[in-house]
Amino acid sequence: MEPTIRLSRPGRHIQQSQEAIYSLLLEIVKKWPPEEVLLEFKRLFIYHVDSVSSDAMQSLYEIVFSNNEEEFRNTLKRCCYILVNNWDATRNYKPIQELIQAFSDTAITRNTSSPILKRLRQWVDNFIKSKDFDELKLFASRYEDHERGPWTSRYTSYLLVPQYIDLSNPIEQREAARALSKQLKDRFKFDLAMYIARAQSNTPAARTPKNPTVLGDEVLRLIKAIVAKRGPFSYANLANIFVNQIKNLTYKDFKQSLQQYLIFSVENPEFVESLQVKLSERMDDLYSSHDGEIITNALILRTCNRVIEYLTTENQSEPSQLFVLLLSQGNPVTLVIVLLKIILICKHARTHLEACIARLIKYYQDYPEDECTWVVNFLEVFNVTFAIHAENVQYNLIKMEVDEPQPAPIFDPDKYRIFSQLKNEPRFDLFPEIIDSEQLLPMDDVVAS
Repeated sequence: MEPTIRLSRPGRHIQQSQEAIYSLLLEIVKKWPPEEVLLEFKRLFIYHVDSVSSDAMQSLYEIVFSNNEEEFRNTLKRCCYILVNNWDATRNYKPIQELIQAFSDTAITRNTSSPILKRLRQWVDNFIKSKDFDELKLFASRYEDHERGPWTSRYTSYLLVPQYIDLSNPIEQREAARALSKQLKDRFKFDLAMYIARAQSNTPAARTPKNPTVLGDEVLRLIKAIVAKRGPFSYANLANIFVNQIKNLTYKDFKQSLQQYLIFSVENPEFVESLQVKLSERMDDLYSSHDGEIITNALILRTCNRVIEYLTTENQSEPSQLFVLLLSQGNPVTLVIVLLKIILICKHARTHLEACIARLIKYYQDYPEDECTWVVNFLEVFNVTFAIHAENVQYNLIKMEVDEPQPAPIFDPDKYRIFSQLKNEPRFDLFPEIIDSEQLLPMDDVVAS
């Protein structure tokens, strides 16, 4: 039986109706077993009957009766993330998956003669077909078999980034996305470290932890090659030198220095030439009204963000011409190292970089994995490289045998083993969007992109 619809009470608006529903869910999710919370959620949004709170049910119908689908969707979305956030905080992950499965209930598409119920069910169905629901489904990714599921599920930690940097999303969604992204990255770091430790030992193959990458045993050689770049020519040391050298430079000189820094020690001549030509074309006119000014942190951040876009995706949807060109020239490690060098001089640009990576993944997600292996290789190398250089695990190489003196040092990865340990220094972490949001930079440094 359809509830009686009363017109809005005096002074009662949609926002008050929304708050009544949020309050109910916040109260019960902290007290009730998850299965009872899920049932109450279904009573409200799926079955539309028998809620324990007549006020919440009435509030929902007031939102529907207002004929504002956008506000209804905002309400439904925030309710989902209230539950997700609270269950995640208590490490109660299974109900999150069951919440998403609730939207498969046949009651959503059941015919009804009630115009209000018909509208409500249509709006729920529209939500299921929307980008908002696709984003919600990412929170069930921890249960998916990545070998059987879509290949993009391996990169969910990046796909979550656009959710938590979008200030229009409800705070619960942004917090949940940030928390899950961090959990997935930490899991990857742990799995990678465990695999490396056991793969180099005499542990039987059956007992070796699963390789968290799709690079096979080649991941060991990749890590050795990256970690071998130590001492005065390490990427971190070169970044520190560059940061000290650019102090008090004009913005025009900084742009020139940045280009030289990015190609320094790159051994692929074809890559260097392409990068130099294409970057100089874009950077000569970049924020040229500031060319005569002394460089500021705000301008460094904005410039690094633009360079990241040149190297990944400029229009927030398709791969940039430079991305395709550079990867077509072979080794994806070179492009990944250039991106790493940017983050080492401007750590606040990392969130923007990961958002761009997410857009690349979404662009290629409909391609079969075997048709975009070059992109997958790039993503795998990116994942491994940033786990090594930008997180709280220190990787070191130990030489297992002493060579006879040679005319010139030759690096042979097979003669080294990788060891990892926790760093004592603070973890390189994602910074709050209030830091890296360009909307919040000093106004005198803001110019049109």
